[in-house]
Amino acid sequence: MSRKIFVNLPVENLEASLGFFRQLGFDFNPQFSNSTAGCMVVSDDIFVMLLKEARFQTFTPKTLCNSHTHTEMLLCLSCDSHKEVNEMVARAVAAGGTTYNDPQDHGFMYAHGFQDLDGHIWELVYIENIL
Repeated sequence: MSRKIFVNLPVENLEASLGFFRQLGFDFNPQFSNSTAGCMVVSDDIFVMLLKEARFQTFTPKTLCNSHTHTEMLLCLSCDSHKEVNEMVARAVAAGGTTYNDPQDHGFMYAHGFQDLDGHIWELVYIENIL
């Protein structure tokens, strides 16, 4: 069975987050988007639900962490080239994101990443001969 993955992320300002990710080239599925949520399409099987913090909080009794000061997780996306990794990081920074580390070149794998407007970490990797 093929599964789809829905990553749910709390965001402070939904409209700003939608604009940020649109500047990175992502589209949104209007069927699963409304005034409290935006469904970002990463691929045919991967979606990121950007949820206003109050909406996100309805899914869990736990307190939300401050993702600007704490790491909750790393979201890692593959890219088709070393150049695409750098271009996407540059677009993220131009759209208001920040880098959180230096690029990492391991020969067979190149990685660099950014923090989005809410401090969520997005790692971008190019891996030669990926699966």
